Amino acid sequence: MIMNEQTLDKMKRMKLFGMHRSFRHVLESPAQVQFTPDELLAQLIDCEWDDRNNRAIERSLRNARFRYKASVEMIDYNVNRSLDQTQIQRLASCNFIRQCQNVLITGSTGTGKSYLASAIGNQACTLGYKVYYSNTSRLLTQLKMAKADGSSMRELARLERQDLLILDDFGIQPFDQQSRMLLMEIIEDRHGKKSTLIAGQVPISEWYDIIGDHTLADAILDRIVNDAHHVQLKGESLRRKRKEEE
Repeated sequence: MIMNEQTLDKMKRMKLFGMHRSFRHVLESPAQVQFTPDELLAQLIDCEWDDRNNRAIERSLRNARFRYKASVEMIDYNVNRSLDQTQIQRLASCNFIRQCQNVLITGSTGTGKSYLASAIGNQACTLGYKVYYSNTSRLLTQLKMAKADGSSMRELARLERQDLLILDDFGIQPFDQQSRMLLMEIIEDRHGKKSTLIAGQVPISEWYDIIGDHTLADAILDRIVNDAHHVQLKGESLRRKRKEEE
């Protein structure tokens, strides 16, 4: 009918894509499939809701910029990795984000720290949280450049808005004074309000030396470590193992 086509066109113009798809499906269904007005309205609204939610998740995943397309369902719980499945499932529930707690993931090179961090971040996006993932050194370099052109306050505010900030490859490079101060700003802005996940191969006991200035290091670590969930990965490099199996 012309009226139905006009309705479909209006839905598309109003960007009600889920509703448009559902209504077209109803129109193309066999004649014996009948809906009461309230059933039809409920189906159209449900489909629009699901469509918008799925698009929001896709947008959140793009904005997060994860290193890996990872999921908690694909995590390897090989006994040699010393991964506590119960702990990972608790983290995957993202209660730590609701409670503004932090997560620290440590382990040798290639043990899957970045994948695990990406999987937890991916799960957070799916649950509707804002997440941003970055290599720590790269992020601090970008903030230094922002300081130079006067945009650092905007960039720091953007980081502060993230429900979960993931700092990967923490401690690969020693911190200079400007990096220490920027890290302090980031952590101070988030302390008690947002969650931070830090992943690195350097043991937590050596972070004081990596940060460099013990006064600043003490202030930073006091805000990070005390309420943190710690995941320590063990075992051989997964990358090396996969290469040997090829």
